[in-house]
Amino acid sequence: MKKVMIDPITRLEGHGKVAIFLDDAGEVANAYLQIPELRGFERFCIGRKAEDMPVLTSRICGVCPVAHHFAAAKALDAAFNVEPPSAAKKLRELMYAAYFIYDHTLHFYYLGGPDFVVGPDAPPEKRNIIGVIEKVGLEVGKEVIKHRAYGQRMTEIIGGKATHPVCGLPGGMSKALNEDGRKEIEMMAESSVKFAQFTLKLFHDLVLGNSKYVDMIKSPSYTHKTYYMGLVDKNNKVNFYDGDVRVVDQSGNEFLKFAPKDYLNNVAEHVEEWTYTKMPYLKKVGWKGLVDGKDSGIYRVGPLGRLNASNGMATPLAQAEYDVMYKTLGGKPVHSTLAFHWARLIELLYATERALELSRDPEITSTDIRAKPGEPGEGVGVVEAARGTLFHHYMLDKDALIKDVNLIVATTNNYPAICMSIRDAAKGLIHGGNVDQGILNKVEMAFRAYDPCFGCATHYAVGQMPLTVEIYNSQKKLVKTLRR
Repeated sequence: MKKVMIDPITRLEGHGKVAIFLDDAGEVANAYLQIPELRGFERFCIGRKAEDMPVLTSRICGVCPVAHHFAAAKALDAAFNVEPPSAAKKLRELMYAAYFIYDHTLHFYYLGGPDFVVGPDAPPEKRNIIGVIEKVGLEVGKEVIKHRAYGQRMTEIIGGKATHPVCGLPGGMSKALNEDGRKEIEMMAESSVKFAQFTLKLFHDLVLGNSKYVDMIKSPSYTHKTYYMGLVDKNNKVNFYDGDVRVVDQSGNEFLKFAPKDYLNNVAEHVEEWTYTKMPYLKKVGWKGLVDGKDSGIYRVGPLGRLNASNGMATPLAQAEYDVMYKTLGGKPVHSTLAFHWARLIELLYATERALELSRDPEITSTDIRAKPGEPGEGVGVVEAARGTLFHHYMLDKDALIKDVNLIVATTNNYPAICMSIRDAAKGLIHGGNVDQGILNKVEMAFRAYDPCFGCATHYAVGQMPLTVEIYNSQKKLVKTLRR
């Protein structure tokens, strides 16, 4: 049996490798996405002061620190039994929209988009932001850089720092937004709405206008019929910051809807010995292995998961594009993995519209931004990270020190589906042992659509970490090897 390795995989956050095994006829027998890094945040948070968690966990990832920051802050709200004032919630959501603006812009233009804008078979040295700028023009490149910076500037104004913010506290926020900051954010949000509309037009022209790309999006190699999960508001519209967790089945029917505090009643985690990343599944269905369908508890989160799990978007321009996507791809739910890219751009538009709405809200500059925390206890905080549903669960002792931590990160939620996507893309693309860099890049496209962050996703080692100790004598000769 022949093994083909993609090591390291590229254009993602974190590290990983893909092992593809071919049988004697050159067909794919199986493929594995292995995550060899271990971060261990769940363990070294124990014993820390509870109020340190929003700052500490934001260090899990430099790409999505805002998501961890506010998941932690919401978990502490619950653990201290305190409800933040309305203005504090709006400030948090405004900063959250800004985070989505810079994050989704990053993925489309820098990570996932080059496969479509430049082409999946283009030389590797061209499939990057430089190749995108060559294709669409320098002026467009400047707009990309400017609007990604706008998202980070909005985060800095509210959060104190563009990366690793310091504003979220149990019961609210540390600093109010003044009028000068509000005006600056409003200006940047107005410009970002136009940029998001431009980006969607680019997607329509370059991707949807190319029949080969559309055929690829709809192909069986990139299709999985799973459950879908996302936060929704009281009208079942997409909400990034707050709401209940909604799960729909393969036909788009509501399967579950639960409050964040009840996540452990609905989600469990399976482990495999060949990876440090866990594999979540729906308890009500059960773990059936890396297979899709109604009898498998595997679900998907992130842009496509959120749109499938919702009844629409809460802003008008995003809702119009939402309708176009489902009409074009055959109705709800859409099961194509590559449709994550379109869903992500619809969310980009929603984030810009929501940021503009909140920047014009009269309450956004209120100084009533924190309520007094109560006694320490247990709390769960759930937000929608750019990559999907993010769970933070803390247990505090009587001194408000962290006693136990459980984190289920967006990429962890998607990990079983990502493994299936890589395997099935490889099976659909590799035949007779014929493999070139274009084919291997199309295999990578199967995971890149999820925008995975494996730096975030590995918090706990299964059993004991593998360990090899080699003992050498004074002549540098190996005399003994110990293995665990």
